[in-house]
Amino acid sequence: MDIHELEVLLVVAEEKSFSRAAKVLHRTQPAVSQAIRRLESEVGEKLFDRSSKDGTLTHAGEVLLDFARQMLNLRRSAKTAIRDLKELHHGKVSISANEHTVFYLLPLIDEFKKRHPLIKIDVQRGVASRIPKEIMAREVELGVISFKPKDSSVKSLAVSMDELVLIVSLDHQLAGKKSVSVKDLGTETFIAHNAPSPYREQVIEKFAKYKTNLNISVEMPSLEAIKRLVELGVGVALVPKLTAQSEIDNKQLLGLSVHEMKLERKLHIVYKRNGVLSHAAKVFLQLAREMK
Repeated sequence: MDIHELEVLLVVAEEKSFSRAAKVLHRTQPAVSQAIRRLESEVGEKLFDRSSKDGTLTHAGEVLLDFARQMLNLRRSAKTAIRDLKELHHGKVSISANEHTVFYLLPLIDEFKKRHPLIKIDVQRGVASRIPKEIMAREVELGVISFKPKDSSVKSLAVSMDELVLIVSLDHQLAGKKSVSVKDLGTETFIAHNAPSPYREQVIEKFAKYKTNLNISVEMPSLEAIKRLVELGVGVALVPKLTAQSEIDNKQLLGLSVHEMKLERKLHIVYKRNGVLSHAAKVFLQLAREMK
């Protein structure tokens, strides 16, 4: 059923005249009559009482008119919704990040919400190695990972650099130093994340290379818990600097560099190469470029 023919039906019913409807629609009266005849042919019923001069609807016409109003209202609502998406009055950005890379998003989300308060930000916890697959499966639009994906169907934007930092409490014996050597850490009690990661493997290899004991006495399931234990003085930890920057800036923890562990990693925002991003995701990506 043609939406334009339903529009003709509505206008004829409102104007109670084929000639007046033609003027409102900027069409000829024969064209209006032809549109009504096509509708009548499709539904198999007369829609107007031709013996009446005021465009009186038949019972079938009244039924169809009610549905025509609903369909035209639905079309209007659909257009409004699409316009709102484009003008960022409505919409959502879906992002996948792990416990490390989610810290990169915090200032970005803060700025985005200041500019576009009506857009919802949905950040899901993902496993770094699986995030490109989530992108390809359209489970999320954007992902944040600490490596450049090899999959050619995923496009990446380098947005930030992160490095490993040794965090200690304010009253720790190393508190007066800015940097240390691996060999200075052989007697320290380490708190580590219990999930396997490239960072963890590189740390273990560095301690082995310099024949230094790595005493991991506490393992925790989250970076937040690790930071709290370090703050309490239970031990020290090697973490991505991005994840502890706030505590370091606020003087809750001290961050020291380790000479032999200049382990820098680029963070990337990834998205589907040939996919169509939502207007909200495009603007989020543009903001990420601005804030690099």
